[in-house]
Amino acid sequence: MNTCQTQIYGAEFSNEEIAEAVQSGKLLSMEIEFNSICNFRCVYCYAAENGQRRNELTVEQFQDVITQAKELGARKIIVLGGEPMLYPPILDMLRFIRGLNMDVELFTNGSGITTEMAQTLYDMRVRVVLKMNTFDEKLQDTLSGRKGAYDQIHRAFDNLKRAGYPSADRFMGVSTVICRQNIDELPRLWEWLRDQNIAPYFEMITPQGGARDNSALDINTKEAEEFFHRIAELDRTKYGHHWVPRPPLVGGICLRHQFSCAVSSDGFVQPCVGVTIPIGNVREKKLADILRDSEVVSDLKSYRSMIKGPCGDCDHVSECYGCRGAAYQLTGDYLASDPLCWRNLDKKDDIVYLPVDAGLLVPHKPPMLLIDRLLEMKERSSLSEMTVKADTIFVGEDNKLDDASYPEILSQAIAAQEGFRRLGCRDFQPAGLLLGMKNMEIMGSAGVGDTLQIFVQKVARFGDFGIIQGEVRKGGDVIARGELKVYHSDGKVVA
Repeated sequence: MNTCQTQIYGAEFSNEEIAEAVQSGKLLSMEIEFNSICNFRCVYCYAAENGQRRNELTVEQFQDVITQAKELGARKIIVLGGEPMLYPPILDMLRFIRGLNMDVELFTNGSGITTEMAQTLYDMRVRVVLKMNTFDEKLQDTLSGRKGAYDQIHRAFDNLKRAGYPSADRFMGVSTVICRQNIDELPRLWEWLRDQNIAPYFEMITPQGGARDNSALDINTKEAEEFFHRIAELDRTKYGHHWVPRPPLVGGICLRHQFSCAVSSDGFVQPCVGVTIPIGNVREKKLADILRDSEVVSDLKSYRSMIKGPCGDCDHVSECYGCRGAAYQLTGDYLASDPLCWRNLDKKDDIVYLPVDAGLLVPHKPPMLLIDRLLEMKERSSLSEMTVKADTIFVGEDNKLDDASYPEILSQAIAAQEGFRRLGCRDFQPAGLLLGMKNMEIMGSAGVGDTLQIFVQKVARFGDFGIIQGEVRKGGDVIARGELKVYHSDGKVVA
């Protein structure tokens, strides 16, 4: 009996290596895009601005961040895009990575994979993952958004095979999205790939970018469950591979946030391409500092205690947390339960979606409760909203907010931010914060009926104390801003 883990990210790392990486703050792999340009316009692509050139890092900057990843323990670089084969220095970058004695895995739509290029990649021991969604030429062209895509993909496939892929030390995979248009033929595609010792990377579509505008691609949760179990049975009976069906990857799991991160072509670091929260830019800070200081990364590494709702109570939580990208894109919360997992099908009412009523997040009660809802959560920052009501405790006879309300508004916004991080966690208890205020500026006014947005961001910490900067905005204008000094009453740092 074989236990098969065909997950895209991390199959080659042991549980012990992953646990050590979490404990020590190290990396085992890193995803990177060298360019944002692509000659396909895949209708499901996560990149909403696919094909538009951004302010790319220089070759030297790319090499520097790859070297930093190596110093953090990374043994593998995963090259995404855009289409990496359209990046002019791509071979130089691949040689640089291999020169650091790191594995490199290249995701490509087959652009430029000529007979000669395929042989070059083979000689460099590059792991190649070719994007292929169907046997049907018309459907492949439609999904790729380009006529001739099918021919390009299959030319590249043939050239890679002629070069010697796959072999014992020359890995080849095929990346395939699961959608309504191709789901019926995917078992046959799975067999076709298995029979050639090519790894099938079948994955549910993350609801972002183009996928948000193409609901015709969607399969429902029950259909996904039936499909995963069908492939699991096929893989067990025909190929002797045994695995537990779990979304979003067929035949595997995704725990990349335990040991990896993603770097965009313009230098922004984020947990993965699905959790689209920039946590820093390598132009401004070292990669190690970005990862060490990131609250989002820390939360994801601590997912067993931080994951919310039914995923936190699932009997598979020790080895699975669903798709963090799907959770974030659908709920606004990277710690929410995965709404697309069939194990949560009858528990969707237990999954919290942003925006969230502030009354669930802060200990205040009306009329002292000023903010209405939390709208967004990002890296150490959040956006809340309130509408000034006539019975608000800080409203005077002139129906205007008193200036003394703004420190309280900002403090409630940071309390809501902290409360949301823990909302739904098994150990969550609302807690008050001791507050101090400095550099408070009042630049405008607000009155009954006005809607205000409150932005707060953690900017520094000193032991148990943290500094939070905040702004109160009316329309496009900042009407108040200041700094809060906070101390968590149970001794835990909140910034």
